[in-house]
Amino acid sequence: MKLKNLALAVLCAVLIPCTAFSWGKVETDSLASGVLAAQVRFNVYLPDGYDASNHYPVIYLLHGLSDNYATWMERGNMSAVADELMASGECRKAVIIMPNAGGRPTRKVWNGYFNMPGWNYEDFFFGEFIPFVERKYNAGGSKGQRAVMGLSMGGGGSVVYCQRHPESFSSCYAMSAWLDNRENSVKSGEEKDKLYYVIRAVNEHSAIEFVRNADDRTVEAMKSVKWFIDCGDDDFLLSLSVELHKLMKSRGIKSELRVRDGVHNWEYWHTALRTALPFASRNFD
Repeated sequence: MKLKNLALAVLCAVLIPCTAFSWGKVETDSLASGVLAAQVRFNVYLPDGYDASNHYPVIYLLHGLSDNYATWMERGNMSAVADELMASGECRKAVIIMPNAGGRPTRKVWNGYFNMPGWNYEDFFFGEFIPFVERKYNAGGSKGQRAVMGLSMGGGGSVVYCQRHPESFSSCYAMSAWLDNRENSVKSGEEKDKLYYVIRAVNEHSAIEFVRNADDRTVEAMKSVKWFIDCGDDDFLLSLSVELHKLMKSRGIKSELRVRDGVHNWEYWHTALRTALPFASRNFD
């Protein structure tokens, strides 16, 4: 009889924490963009207990080249990480927005977070998207309640957005970031297709050159953002992350640099979320 009671106690100890675990939900939404002349879909993570009458901080989570708004869920398992971190208190309850800025095939589908011929995405993001989602989900609304992060193309987009709009974000977390394309890390060939234009836009919006050429006022504005650069030791884009960190340090802009074991893949980015989400949370007002 005592053995049975002991087994029951052990079973309860295992099951009770699991049943107490809190779960957020992910919804797919869209808005009609006049800037892009398209219906733009996005995923939104709403934390456990989400109540639209309460206000929440917001995190914009950007995907990479050839991916779309659903990939952070489908391959990055984002919601499981967010659930765990918010349930444990490591991350404040926040709304997480995953916008669409790409797809396949990259030569025929627009990709990218910058303005380019026929795809003025930066204008859309700041002029239409942010106001729409923050009003609808009662989130963000100010620099101190807004963060941006992303991987690869989205990591570069996050950095450039915070460089060009430092008044809009409290923090930036760049994973395996595509910050420049001087070394032809991504090749498009001679044809001026849609991949050609996104590569040209990455060069024109080089995060490296931005810091190198920034005047004193711009540097001071960048200091108001908390920066975290995260890249694998065998990632083909590692040299760009290291160069950006060194340049920022030389200009007196504080940033965290982490070089972990890994390559340019989803295993790396999934684990990066466990650092990225608490980092954003710590830097909200």
